[in-house]
Amino acid sequence: MTRLWNDPAAFADEMIDGFVAAHARSVRRVEGGVVRSTVVPRGQVAVIVGGGSGHYPAFGGLVGQGLAHGAAMGNLFASPSTQQVYSVARAAEQGGGVFFSYGNYAGDVLNFDAAQDRLRREGIPAHTVAVTDDIVSAPAAEKHRRRGIAGDLTVFRSACAAAEAGYDLDGVTRVATLANERTRSFGVAFTGCTLPGAAAPLFTVPAGRMAIGLGIHGEPGIDEVDIPTADELAELLVQRLLAEVPDGVVVDGARAVPILNGLGSLKYEEMFVVYRRIAQLLEAAGVSLVDPHVGEYCTSFDMAGTSLTLFWLDEELERLWDTPVDAPAYRRGSVATAEQAVVTSVDHLDETLTPGDETSQAVAHEVREALQVIVATVDEHADELGRIDAIAGDGDHGIGMQRGSHAALDAGTAAADAGAGARTTLLRAADAWADRAGGTSGALWGVILRAVAEHLGDSGRPGADALSAGVADAVRAVQTYGKAQVGDKTMVDALIPFTDALSAAVAGGATLVDAWADAADAARTAATASADLLPKMGRARTHGEQALGTPDPGAVSFALIVTALGGSLARVTP
Repeated sequence: MTRLWNDPAAFADEMIDGFVAAHARSVRRVEGGVVRSTVVPRGQVAVIVGGGSGHYPAFGGLVGQGLAHGAAMGNLFASPSTQQVYSVARAAEQGGGVFFSYGNYAGDVLNFDAAQDRLRREGIPAHTVAVTDDIVSAPAAEKHRRRGIAGDLTVFRSACAAAEAGYDLDGVTRVATLANERTRSFGVAFTGCTLPGAAAPLFTVPAGRMAIGLGIHGEPGIDEVDIPTADELAELLVQRLLAEVPDGVVVDGARAVPILNGLGSLKYEEMFVVYRRIAQLLEAAGVSLVDPHVGEYCTSFDMAGTSLTLFWLDEELERLWDTPVDAPAYRRGSVATAEQAVVTSVDHLDETLTPGDETSQAVAHEVREALQVIVATVDEHADELGRIDAIAGDGDHGIGMQRGSHAALDAGTAAADAGAGARTTLLRAADAWADRAGGTSGALWGVILRAVAEHLGDSGRPGADALSAGVADAVRAVQTYGKAQVGDKTMVDALIPFTDALSAAVAGGATLVDAWADAADAARTAATASADLLPKMGRARTHGEQALGTPDPGAVSFALIVTALGGSLARVTP
């Protein structure tokens, strides 16, 4: 279990601060993560990697000469926010464009893609390759839906080596795509992991048993068996990976990099015993082993488990693999020490705001009270939200909702106290929620609040029609951004019934309080009914049968919040 922390909500930030203090020769702190502290040649493609914290040495530990130019580092097991990704990219960009790579998880895809779009709108070229190496997370015919695990290392290192060699952005993207296509991983686990401050692990594996195919966030495996001997485990790992080799690869005579990755608390000595047999089996199959790796490259806090990655080389990939690298957690070859970069300025967000009129300032304080209601509701139900999320996901929904809602309240309070109108107050809250929470839910709640805010205005008091229109716009924005539909077992399953009921009641002449109460009833009913659905989006998708009988946590939290807000509306509506 994780034993040492101060405030669990501050753990990731304090971890990053300590990491930077320990490795200042390689990295420096920027908003959202870290970038190289050394000089980068002008015109070189900036490779930005990232994901949730809790997986060290991924992702900050891989920033340094010959490796990544920056890492966007989200909260524990939560993707970095769009703002964090964008901020790291801008800090690292040197005129050659930006290349993004990360594990293929819904929240990472949402936020990295949004940051990429923002860079492109500003005239900065940007491309992405999401890592999809985990063979158990989707069939071979749907490789694009697979999640990224320890194979991150091969794709990251290949892309970074191409950038170091002077490849342009298209060339870096081509190499990373090829590396991803030639990387396959398969993992097992013996115990779960416990996040800082949590009373219990995110998941458990019965004593004496081993979960097969379990994900690095605790996503359920595809099977559970008695713990094998070390040789039997080696045979399982090799057998599964040799059963699916990339197109064009002939095993007998192929050259491959084997990576035996520890997930957090498996001893190196145990992994060496397993690797001994892995090497024997691969060599017997005719594979020439290049630069074997045995160690921790992508962990999951204190999870006891291991994964095997095979990176099938061609001439170009092997040549790039020989590029020397020097990062805090990963070194290969000899790197000529680069000079420390001189940071001449730090960009700050414009914090000026235009005051609202007297009526809108009063509404802004009502917005702040609504945010207080959201915080109280989330705090009350955070443990339960985490519990239901852990059944088929990663168990962090309650924690993420707490981080986001508290940040939104702080930002909204500051704006309201400074004289902002309702629109500006809620916009500040929306940005803070998305930035602080990260992950899928953080991004989507930011989208929802922004859409509603645009209909509040900074003058006068908005009517029921305006609020209803704002919620309807929020639905459109969420579906455009997240791509979920009704029946996918996401927040959308509660959001759309809520919106439909609200719009119909307002159009029929109901008061806002009555219309909202009817809509909240519809959301609660739909959230409960989501227990009967199989998830088709997000991390739970890969093992959806685990979620049957349990409602979607995003739908549940949405229903809880809009129900509580109904009481707030009744108190403040004239």
